[in-house]
Amino acid sequence: MIINSGNRTDIPAFFGDWFYNRIKEGYVLVRNPYFPEQITRYTLDPGVVDILAFCTKNPRPMLDRLGELAPYRNFWFVTITPYGKDLEPHVPSWESVADSFRELSRRYGPGAVQWRYDPIVITEKYTREFHRESFERMAAALEGLTRVCVISFIDLYEKTKRNFPGVREVSREDRLYLAEGMARTAEKYDMVLRTCMEHDDLSGLPVDRKGCMTKDVLEEALSVRLEPGRITPKRNGCPCLLGIDIGEYNTCLHGCLYCYANFNRDLVVRNYRKHDPLSPLLTGRLGEGETVKEARQESFIPRQGFLF
Repeated sequence: MIINSGNRTDIPAFFGDWFYNRIKEGYVLVRNPYFPEQITRYTLDPGVVDILAFCTKNPRPMLDRLGELAPYRNFWFVTITPYGKDLEPHVPSWESVADSFRELSRRYGPGAVQWRYDPIVITEKYTREFHRESFERMAAALEGLTRVCVISFIDLYEKTKRNFPGVREVSREDRLYLAEGMARTAEKYDMVLRTCMEHDDLSGLPVDRKGCMTKDVLEEALSVRLEPGRITPKRNGCPCLLGIDIGEYNTCLHGCLYCYANFNRDLVVRNYRKHDPLSPLLTGRLGEGETVKEARQESFIPRQGFLF
């Protein structure tokens, strides 16, 4: 199975000590985001956890203790974007994140550490020309450190529209212009440009549209064979093998205006105050009368093993 730490919040940036404590204790408790009284216990035994998957805008807080993750295969998405504090108030500079990216790549290799340039937002300040130039600069800095860059264009969730007044969908013309230029730039720096849940109008471009974290992507990145059985899509049309997310919505402190995972800043701050690095839950502790269900878990790796 896959333990995912990146779809609901940024665990490496803000909850690294908690994560390492969970690894040490060998289990984690996760609340159902829609039915909080439903709590599931997952073992973190490397015998059943085949991959630890991370998605972060700042891996730096976890880098000094990566040796504690040695029993597990690691797969990292690191988001590096060119926005300023107006859109990403608490994200480190892209140069700083690139330095952390370099350390991860040296440890795990360029296949297992992949770059995300997303979401792509078009405004008067962040024009399509700005994105092309920024992408070129970043790709040059990451040359040789990764084989893949994943892009996506902003999705206009209700939370996003409320927290980011004036945001607009990226037009078809701009999508084509950017994807075509970025694909050429990625090839120049020996990377594949891959999309995440994007429109069919990119089908004629030299862009990999099969999915950003599919079975094939993980097998190639980690040189392992996976047999996950039937895959239930997390989103309509998404073929990715995202695994079990152990994070919680409304806990990420980056404060990005475009974020789909936070309702508002006040709720995030209230939830963060309930965080205890020693608790098996990301926020709070088990309440009186709350019950925990043991998860059914199994490895996706065939018993005989397989290396490409």
